[in-house]
Amino acid sequence: MYKVKVENVCRCFLKSGMAENLDFDTEDKAKEKAQKMIEKMQANFCKKHEFSINEQFGDFTIYIKDRV
Repeated sequence: MYKVKVENVCRCFLKSGMAENLDFDTEDKAKEKAQKMIEKMQANFCKKHEFSINEQFGDFTIYIKDRV
C-alpha cells in the first residue's frame, strides 16, 4: 500500500475538500495523485504558501509552507 499525505494543512486546503491521507495500490498511482494535487494547489490556492513533495519508500508527503 502506497500513501499520499499532506502536512501543515492551510485554510485553502481545508476549504478545497481534498483528503489529507490517501492510499493507493501502486507507487505510480500515488505519485501521479500527489503531482496532480500540487498542480491544483498551485493554480487555485491563495498564493501565500509553497508546496513540495517528498518521496520516501514509495510514500509521498506534500508539505505546505509559508512563502518568504
